[in-house]
Amino acid sequence: MSIPTITQVCERAQRLPCSPVLLPRLIKVLEDENSSSQDVEEIICMDTALAGGTLRIANSAFFGASGRRVESIAEAVVRLGSREIYRLAALSLAGRWMSFPVGGFLWEPGDFCRRSLVTAVASEYLARQTGRVDPSTAYTAGLLIEIGKLAIAYSCAENFPAMRQYCALHHCSWDHAEKEILGFDYMEVGSELLRRWNFPPSLVAVTRTQTPTPDMPEAVLGLTVHVHAGKYIAASIGAGVAEDGFLFDFNSPVLIEWGFTPETLDAAMPEVLERASKLLGDRLLHGEMKF
Repeated sequence: MSIPTITQVCERAQRLPCSPVLLPRLIKVLEDENSSSQDVEEIICMDTALAGGTLRIANSAFFGASGRRVESIAEAVVRLGSREIYRLAALSLAGRWMSFPVGGFLWEPGDFCRRSLVTAVASEYLARQTGRVDPSTAYTAGLLIEIGKLAIAYSCAENFPAMRQYCALHHCSWDHAEKEILGFDYMEVGSELLRRWNFPPSLVAVTRTQTPTPDMPEAVLGLTVHVHAGKYIAASIGAGVAEDGFLFDFNSPVLIEWGFTPETLDAAMPEVLERASKLLGDRLLHGEMKF
């Protein structure tokens, strides 16, 4: 049984349809105070599905309360505002890639995307509560934090029985089993993919480390802590959780230092569940994800 290299895994993942290559460009434009709505419009128009989704959301009951229909992307950008445009783009661009069917994990259709979205919602909510991390950045980091798992599942499905057996024998985290069997783990793959897609260095760093440690640089530590807590909440809610769901290293002492006590996280779960339910509807626990 041959094992592909990390380079081969990343190259194969990049060839999957609908890779989120436009998202880093949109992040850069939205963070630039000198950019205009026309700059945002130009990026949205590069992706037909994203453009259609933007018009649909702008004319929805929530945003279209005035009764006047929006007929152009330019008008939709103004009506929705940068925050909603960003959330929509992240959901559309990353969600389609994450919904690609793969072997390996015992996922039901849509599970990986579902879990990623709930992690994103949880991370964003916690960031808004603390005010210590940019909520949009936390949302994106939560959405992409485990993207390497999909890439490995796509290229290394035949190696999964060996990884399951290793986990069972050694009672270890899933990434530790990956490292032992493959020679690399999903965090390495995910961070390399984000680097190749030109995502900001902070997102690359968080995807590479994931478990917060006190010796991390402050900027990376804050984002990592919030996403780590968001990942725990998502796993506890159970949306899209499969065999790898709780097989990760959880650093509760660092979370508590940042104020994320068990009581705080428990109190956040109903809020996150409500927000995720509004986003996913009847697809929160089962069903294919379509964007």
